[in-house]
Amino acid sequence: MTETIIRLTDLRSDARYATHAPQIPAQVRAATGHLEDALVRPLHDLRISVTDRCNFRCVYCMPKDVFDKDYAFLPQSSLLSFEEIERTARLFVEHGVEKLRLTGGEPLLRKHIERLIEMLARLRTPSGKPIDITLTTNGSLLARRAQSLKDAGLTRVTVSLDSLDDTIFRRMNDVDFPVTKVLEGIAEAQRVGLGPVKVNMVVKRGTNDTDIVPMARHFHGSGVVLRFIEYMDVGTSNGWRMDEVLPSADVIARVGNALPVEPLEPNYPGETAQRWRYRDGGGEVGVISSVTRAFCGTCSRARLSTEGKLYLCLFASSGYDLRTLLRNGASDAQISTVIGDIWHGRTDRYSALRTAATGLPENAPPKVEMSYIGG
Repeated sequence: MTETIIRLTDLRSDARYATHAPQIPAQVRAATGHLEDALVRPLHDLRISVTDRCNFRCVYCMPKDVFDKDYAFLPQSSLLSFEEIERTARLFVEHGVEKLRLTGGEPLLRKHIERLIEMLARLRTPSGKPIDITLTTNGSLLARRAQSLKDAGLTRVTVSLDSLDDTIFRRMNDVDFPVTKVLEGIAEAQRVGLGPVKVNMVVKRGTNDTDIVPMARHFHGSGVVLRFIEYMDVGTSNGWRMDEVLPSADVIARVGNALPVEPLEPNYPGETAQRWRYRDGGGEVGVISSVTRAFCGTCSRARLSTEGKLYLCLFASSGYDLRTLLRNGASDAQISTVIGDIWHGRTDRYSALRTAATGLPENAPPKVEMSYIGG
């Protein structure tokens, strides 16, 4: 007789990431609209991963030798439903979150994501303000989805684009996808008003750093905000090495030598990007120094994974399982209290995680402090 096994829990998901099972405290507390951690860092942003799947195999994120045809992605039952995502996001908003960023994998691969955006767009802060809803995409599906995303209530979009050179771009996405299709998506996002559109370029020394200045020239004066991101470890799957990191100081020096720049103040405390303005009025450019100038001291971001784990740091390898609370009958007040306790208990141990990953000291000095760069 053939034995049939019905899996009641997702063992692959549970085994893939270490998890802390949150304990519901006996005393629940109402959210106050402002939540700080042990170092007085407020909770401001929540990144929400809506899928673990992607149609690219970028060498620094989902390399083919790991994410091959036999890789076991999460089953649909393990993903948070739209209702679970909306419920969790609402509780975070009650704690002071003002910005929600939808990510993946590639978030546009999640079916009917416009419906989720419509649900999130109805959320309001305790003071009654709309939530800033953004989405990060590789741009492959953006040209035909930009209008429906805008209509659903998406505020802005960020597009990952690592080179304008088609040969380099195809090599980096490793699925032979042409750069022209991504550029069409960026143009369409601008046309429908998903702006200002931001473009993120991950810079890997010796691979695409020759495209820094061409990227700056291409988007100069276009209204697109270009940001260069230091190549870093992503999920311990990319064979990351420190000698492949091009420091942001070097990136800005190259840009400034071609197009003179001067620094701008952050848009808000804890902003990840250091902003620079083109002196000729051609817009702005930014750098995100995840490695050489970590922003741990002002970090105001949390991340909700595809299967409902709460992470407090990009370098963290373990999270807090909120999905179990959502599916086992915990009340909003109980889950809200758990979220508050987790964030309030956050300390500076995450800067130590960064140190362990990069070999740089926890209080590495700022690397980009020039007041003016260029001729």
